[in-house]
Amino acid sequence: MTEWLRCMAANHETGVQIPILPFIKRGFLMKIYSTMSRKKEELKVISQNKVKLFVCGPTVYHDAHIGHGRTYIFFDVIKRYLKFIGYSVFYIQNITDIDDKIIKKAELSKSEPNDIAKIFEKRYLEDMYLLNVTSVNKYARTTDYIDEIINQIERIMARGFAYETSDGIYFDVKKFKDYGKLSNVDIKELENHREIEEVNKKNPQDFVLWKKRRSSSEPVWDSPWGKGRPGWHIEDTAITEYYFGNQYDIHGGGLDLMFPHHEAEIAQLKAINDKAIVNYWMHTGFLNVSGFKMSKSLNNFVTIRDLLKEVSTQSFRFFVISSHYRSHVEFSKEDIVKCEKALRRIKNFTKILNERNIYENIKPKEDIVYEPLKKCREEFFKGMNDDFNTPVALSAIFSFINDSKKDLIDDKIPMSDIINALIFFDEASIILGIDFNSELDIYKKDSCSEDLLNLINDVRKKLREDKNYELSDEIRDKLHDLGIDIND
Repeated sequence: MTEWLRCMAANHETGVQIPILPFIKRGFLMKIYSTMSRKKEELKVISQNKVKLFVCGPTVYHDAHIGHGRTYIFFDVIKRYLKFIGYSVFYIQNITDIDDKIIKKAELSKSEPNDIAKIFEKRYLEDMYLLNVTSVNKYARTTDYIDEIINQIERIMARGFAYETSDGIYFDVKKFKDYGKLSNVDIKELENHREIEEVNKKNPQDFVLWKKRRSSSEPVWDSPWGKGRPGWHIEDTAITEYYFGNQYDIHGGGLDLMFPHHEAEIAQLKAINDKAIVNYWMHTGFLNVSGFKMSKSLNNFVTIRDLLKEVSTQSFRFFVISSHYRSHVEFSKEDIVKCEKALRRIKNFTKILNERNIYENIKPKEDIVYEPLKKCREEFFKGMNDDFNTPVALSAIFSFINDSKKDLIDDKIPMSDIINALIFFDEASIILGIDFNSELDIYKKDSCSEDLLNLINDVRKKLREDKNYELSDEIRDKLHDLGIDIND
């Protein structure tokens, strides 16, 4: 990465606004698909130039799997891009550190729930660091907001939307007419949606806000209803209200959280504020294994740290952004290997760009005259502005490589646009969270592979000496298909 853009990248991570380069001539009509309206809408923020973003974080009782990784990589890209085009973004993610699953894990391992939560929170943050998910401004633990949770429950009860039973406080879903609007679920069909252990409810679909103490071993806090602990749904709205107020811009998470979790969040805040709490609901699609959603409940998951023992971080990020965030994707290691080969093509191309650059310090140039680069930039940002369409953005990069590689080798690209191309790839690196100017992070060449490539190069050299250019080029093209670029 060029030195001046390294400074920009560092500023990006620390919250300093990145300036838009003067020669970038494009409009910033940003469109986002809203799950609530089921259509793309122009991004209109509540506060000028500021975006408040909340994404549902993990319940820390187990290592995060790569389905989680897909969601958090995408919202990292979303935050990066919004910052790049000039927005100030405050991104919060919650950490559920008290939950039935954590308590059960502690009982099985004869540990304290708090110890379990701390262990897996630490491991989760390590996983995010490995995935280069660095854009979260605040990780908010549930147990740090018990007072806010209790206060919110009291207000919900005061408005008549919740009631007390012998085992807890419940939200009365039948009193909230819009319940099911986000997920398009008919409340009359919810009789089978019953939360475990919560039996003293008016209606089977009512959800718990506060759980009264059920065993002497579980963590509890004092409340107006006796000792107990919060339900799952109330933690998010207590945290977002504390930091964002009663309205904010974007709420994100996996598609599996739409019902009942996000429906419950809407009900809780609208019950006390009488207004829509979120302007844009964004949901990532499923990461499937053999046609089934990857999940811990199905025991068909691959943890992030296990996968990264076998493939590079950059290859997995590239695999994630190669599909649109709303699409369902089938996971296979073979596809990640294909993505590694595609990523290597980009890295090989930027290596050639750097070799052609004759200037030590790269600075922005005012105008782009080389048409393939101009088209690439336009298509890249057009894709990103259209609901963060990363496959379109990547397609623009590969089209540029295909259209310009021969010109680059033949020195037919103006030096000013070689510099502009390097700047563009540095910008794309910041936006996508993949450094296109570095080696693959854990990609390893064994001695056999290097010896084989050297042998192939020797064979091609002999073929060219014998003027057998057709066979030499055929070998080169086959290597290109495998992600190995050789330049004559």
